[in-house]
Amino acid sequence: MKRRKIRSLQATDIGSTLTICGWVRTLRTQKNFSFLEINDGSTFSNLQVILEETIPSYAELLEKLSTGASLAIHGELVASPGQKQKWELKAASVEILGTCLAEDYPLQKKRHSFEFLRTIAHLRPRTNTQGAVMRVRNALSYATHRFFQERGFLYIHTPIITASDCEGGGEQFLVTTLDLNKPPRHSDGTVDFTKDFFSKPAYLTVSGQLNLETVACALSDVYTFGPTFRAENSNTSRHLAEFWMIEPELAFADLKDNMECAESYLKYAIRAVLNECPEEMQFFDAFIEKGIIERLQHVVETPFVHLTYTEGVEILKKSGRTFQFPVEWGIDLQSEHERYLSEEHCQKPVILTDYPAQIKAFYMRANPDEKTVAAMDILVPKIGEIIGGSQREERLDRLEKKIIEFGLKPEDYWWYTQLRKYGTVPHAGFGAGLERLVLFCTGMENIRDVIPFPRFPGHAEF
Repeated sequence: MKRRKIRSLQATDIGSTLTICGWVRTLRTQKNFSFLEINDGSTFSNLQVILEETIPSYAELLEKLSTGASLAIHGELVASPGQKQKWELKAASVEILGTCLAEDYPLQKKRHSFEFLRTIAHLRPRTNTQGAVMRVRNALSYATHRFFQERGFLYIHTPIITASDCEGGGEQFLVTTLDLNKPPRHSDGTVDFTKDFFSKPAYLTVSGQLNLETVACALSDVYTFGPTFRAENSNTSRHLAEFWMIEPELAFADLKDNMECAESYLKYAIRAVLNECPEEMQFFDAFIEKGIIERLQHVVETPFVHLTYTEGVEILKKSGRTFQFPVEWGIDLQSEHERYLSEEHCQKPVILTDYPAQIKAFYMRANPDEKTVAAMDILVPKIGEIIGGSQREERLDRLEKKIIEFGLKPEDYWWYTQLRKYGTVPHAGFGAGLERLVLFCTGMENIRDVIPFPRFPGHAEF
């Protein structure tokens, strides 16, 4: 079936005969004709279709039509006399591809709560909000690849199954083929993973970074973009068990280079959404967060604020605020702290650097003060941390010491430390959570509403 997508229609198509396929959004029946609103998901706007009683099987067609039904409509695109659309389709024939039972179709009402829509994730993409979110997500994903490709980065596919814990936190999903009812055990009662598929414990990855570093030490600037997994029991509006990460690694680079790349990437991606999704952004501005377009334009057009962690802590302590989590040097900043710095104190994105070594990962480069590391987080209003990164520790003796201090097994990282023996280079990188970026660009409140099929504690349906 040769069809035209609604998004592709333009003024030069007026007078053309074409076929449109999509789903019925609304149906209004008059005496001798009917108005049909149809959407194919390619754009926010519906296409108005005129059904005249002269088309084949008109009466029978109306009996079968309802919101949610899928159709193939053949007809002429004509200029519209109405104010709401530039053109409309005058139907010559209509084929019903799939009927929709009106009496129990869950999306009959125009507005549903986001909580309810999560229970019907298989149908919620048909709503205006979810359709707009998915198109913004698509625009951000495509812009991500464009940004790094234009800068000469190579796209690398890193493993989803790994034997290493990148973050050192241990909150990983185990991958096993062992019989969970009767797993083989050593004499001390511990599970014998030598009998497992990989002959050792294996996990779903929390990050592609460590693998990416090996490639950066051969091919220079590289990036990966794929799913990552955290087995945190976090029922919050900012956490998922499965989410997508954008992770570049820059060879021959320090923290300054890393910050420049991260800020440029965010501005590039946000600018792409503003330019490529104007209808969606107008919808979010009108119904989700008033002023979001102006807020995003401000982010794109102004430099980010640079503060050290120590400066940030002092600002928080002098703020006069009573935070749920008290502020002292050495704490891991919480969302309330990050949002205060970006939303209220600076009123724009903030790059916070030089965090205490004890609250950051083992691979981050130690600063000369021996107390802090060359880390950086980008904090944005409404979200808090949206990017986290660092310069990597390229000095072998320091790295080996940190691995032991973090309680990790040196034998699990033999290949990682070996990079520091054979032609090591200064390098840096960061991770950006796609879902948090979609939240920031749409004004949506819950991260579960910006991924098609959210995975969180107790929920793995669809």
